[in-house]
Amino acid sequence: MSDIAENAAEVARSRGATGVDIAFVLGTGLGNMAEAVENPIAIPYADLPGFPTLTVSGHDGHLVLGAQEGVGVAYMQGRAHYYEKGDPRCMETPLETLALLGAQIVVFTAAVGSVNADLYPGNLVMITDHINFCGLNPLIGAGGDGGFVAMAEAYDPRLARRFKRATLSSGVTLREGVYMWFSGPSFETPAEIKMAKALGADVVGMSVAPEVILARRLGLRVAAVVIVSNFGANFMGGNPSHLETRKTAAQGAIMLRRLIKSFLKIREIEQQ
Repeated sequence: MSDIAENAAEVARSRGATGVDIAFVLGTGLGNMAEAVENPIAIPYADLPGFPTLTVSGHDGHLVLGAQEGVGVAYMQGRAHYYEKGDPRCMETPLETLALLGAQIVVFTAAVGSVNADLYPGNLVMITDHINFCGLNPLIGAGGDGGFVAMAEAYDPRLARRFKRATLSSGVTLREGVYMWFSGPSFETPAEIKMAKALGADVVGMSVAPEVILARRLGLRVAAVVIVSNFGANFMGGNPSHLETRKTAAQGAIMLRRLIKSFLKIREIEQQ
């Protein structure tokens, strides 16, 4: 772990942070998910060394820590994106900090575009794998052998089963799909959407993939549940915009909150 992450973790502890078990990284328009935390400790990213300065609307920029359903949780209200700084490692320090605070599991959320006619705006999708279309990798330049991270089960199968169980008690429908990472910030062209579909993607987005790579290097178990905010360009009439992304993601957050509540409640069953 880097010294800067150690410093960030110490700041969080000085504010009362204890015993994080599961961390959630919240995507565009999903910041209010953290309202479910009991006795929350909210720390602005500006107070945490190495945490990003956010430039995109829909990302609140606080680390919220506390308990939820008896589990120690941390919610990152917003993330940095590659397209903001040109750095695929921009989420490295926050993820290291979460690991230092005790997190063993990280759940990534995001708003995505659909290239699958069965996945409509408002649907929740559990990511089962990703395609790194950008060719960028946050571990380039890491040095030594630490960059050779196995990705065969990057999206943890046990966590996937746990989320599926959570759908039974929450009444939330959770679909599955493959994510393709585009750099952004411009939305994909119609030709790129056709290509994504042809290559086996179900949804497209501008985050998640580099964060999953970084998290796996840290030994964190990973899950990703995303909200379809739009159809891709010219696919099913799609013409995505950031405003549409924020609006639909906020609506989908209601279902995602129910799903996460059930997910946390069944933790003991999953460990048996």
